[in-house]
Amino acid sequence: MEGDHIKINRWLLPFSWLYGLAVIIRNELFELNILKTRRFDIPVISVGNITVGGAGKTPHVEYLIRLLKDKMKVAVLSRGYKRKSRGYVLAGNNTPMREIGDEPYQMKIKFPDIRVAVDKKRCEGIDRLTTDEETKDTDVILLDDAFQHRYVQPGINILLVDYHRLIIYDKLLPAGRLREPLSGKHRADIVIITKCPDTLNPIDYRVLSKAMELYPFQQLYFTKLEYCPLEPIFHKGLSIPLTEIRGKNVLLLTGIASPRQLETDINAYTGNNALTMLSFPDHHSFTQKDIRRINEAFAGMEAPRMIITTEKDQARLMGIETLSDDVKDNIYALPIKVRFMLDKEETFNKKIISYVRKNSRNSILVKREDEHKTKDGNHSGNRPRTISFRDN
Repeated sequence: MEGDHIKINRWLLPFSWLYGLAVIIRNELFELNILKTRRFDIPVISVGNITVGGAGKTPHVEYLIRLLKDKMKVAVLSRGYKRKSRGYVLAGNNTPMREIGDEPYQMKIKFPDIRVAVDKKRCEGIDRLTTDEETKDTDVILLDDAFQHRYVQPGINILLVDYHRLIIYDKLLPAGRLREPLSGKHRADIVIITKCPDTLNPIDYRVLSKAMELYPFQQLYFTKLEYCPLEPIFHKGLSIPLTEIRGKNVLLLTGIASPRQLETDINAYTGNNALTMLSFPDHHSFTQKDIRRINEAFAGMEAPRMIITTEKDQARLMGIETLSDDVKDNIYALPIKVRFMLDKEETFNKKIISYVRKNSRNSILVKREDEHKTKDGNHSGNRPRTISFRDN
């Protein structure tokens, strides 16, 4: 059910009140324009949440990449959490994971033709993407995990809310998992309730929609995660549908924020309690002690056996040479994709594409639009400007 993964440490609530006061003051400084927010003359779409980890940001950014990459030049700008580098880094095809972080590395590997950059200071990162010679023709920038980075004013602000950790039931850090008060959700242009089960009925959708208490200008969508066939990590081979893992002993290896739902889902495919869970903290850097633990855990399992891990963990495991040959031969990554519910995928796609096309800065899209306006005798000669999705 919704909110079933929430745990509140009530003895920490006094500290949550202090934390909340600090966040409210910060947000008010932005509202009063004491802390400055910048808009850019290029379409900028932010994807983020107001909880700590686990709302499905990367799959939703990848959805936007798939939607836009064949129509325009796409760049993803991330903080690059836990990377070993500093400042602005533009990923190349051979950039190691440690230089950009696991999630940007994952996206660059999957979509080698897009631009992936990292910079803790997002304004400076956007400036570099739009002025450096090799990336200045970028048509749209996707900001990964930037809902709290208020120094940038995106044209579309997408807020993700985990169905299993609904923000309306949660509390502020450290008692709960909220990064800021519930009122922060009103900065979003689009709210997506993610990881929804297939069993939702029309009444459930109506109840959730009402409970979120959104403004009229905010659009609400529901998505679910779809598991794709398992892909071998260290060797070339055929992909394996999840329906074919029944009867095997599975070691589920994760280093993500919220592995509980994944454990439940994979356990349903294995059956007979044939699942062993080995979990590490989110963005965990595997040590040699961890690798020995993985090798020993797998060696102690009865055949037939295999290891399933996430794509994010795959990014951190690929460069580790001390994994046993047995582990390397039997470890698979589980790709996931986003699917919109209630037949709203086309509606969402049209909103995103329309925003980017209307606000494109220097792409072929603008040239074509100007040419069309010239033929109709209605062109104005004014340079296209970026406006927000709300203005549209």
